[in-house]
Amino acid sequence: MVLTSSPVYSQDAAGGETKGSTQIVLLGTGTPNAEPDRSGTSIAIVVDGTPYIFDAGPGLIRRANAAVEAGVGGLKVSGIKRAFITHLHSDHTVGLPDLIFTPWVLDREEPLDVYGPPGIMNMIDHILAAYEEDIAMRIYGDQPSNTEGYKVNVFEIQPGVIYKDKKITVKAFLVNHGSWDYAYGYRIETPDRVIVISGDTAPTEELIKNAEGCDVLIHEVYSEAGFQNRTPEWQTYHSGSHTSTIQLADIAKRINPELVILYHQLSMGATPEEMLAEIADIYKGKVVYGNDLEIY
Repeated sequence: MVLTSSPVYSQDAAGGETKGSTQIVLLGTGTPNAEPDRSGTSIAIVVDGTPYIFDAGPGLIRRANAAVEAGVGGLKVSGIKRAFITHLHSDHTVGLPDLIFTPWVLDREEPLDVYGPPGIMNMIDHILAAYEEDIAMRIYGDQPSNTEGYKVNVFEIQPGVIYKDKKITVKAFLVNHGSWDYAYGYRIETPDRVIVISGDTAPTEELIKNAEGCDVLIHEVYSEAGFQNRTPEWQTYHSGSHTSTIQLADIAKRINPELVILYHQLSMGATPEEMLAEIADIYKGKVVYGNDLEIY
């Protein structure tokens, strides 16, 4: 079952103030490259034990369970109920079947809510159709399964505040990811932090505007030095769709957050230390090279 609704969505918005701590968990920092130590792009924001997932790269559910074993109890797999997708590239969405079905198998008893750009509904309709025999077997076969946990409420979003509850407000803004008509970054406000996730993007003023006053900027990046060794065709693609270390340093200087976390790093042969040095030549604030299962 797939549902759609109005452009702005709210749950428990009438509730009182919620005070607590916010955890950023890097479930996956990878790119389409099949690096064995980096799962596909996915970030969890956990607020007072409630998880919110941003992007669904391959491997995110097993990474979430690893985070639970590391002490992040809010990422218990059966409790993952909301996800926000930046754009429909495969390295950000291949984990959607895992996100839909594995928590159901592990006893999630209510539908998953997924927020994303136009086209996400069609993608999820086809995922559910592809797994219809699995769904039927689990519901009508001899394996005891509930009849709700595999369902998905899908919300195709436009820029603006697209989700709000007592713990979190999520605002989507358009970014520049090459040929994509709809690619989003997200501004996430919690009781104690403001976090901005860039998604995949070339430098854009929309990100600068929406990141004003943020505490943490989580931004994709590629190595400027490595870029110089790419073929002209790949240079054209990367420069129009992604952000170099030098460009990110300029962005960080304008925003001046407390922390910049690099993710979706296209190293192009550079080491983490070299990429950080490229940024540090221009921006002197705190920057970390994100790795899977790090918690901030």
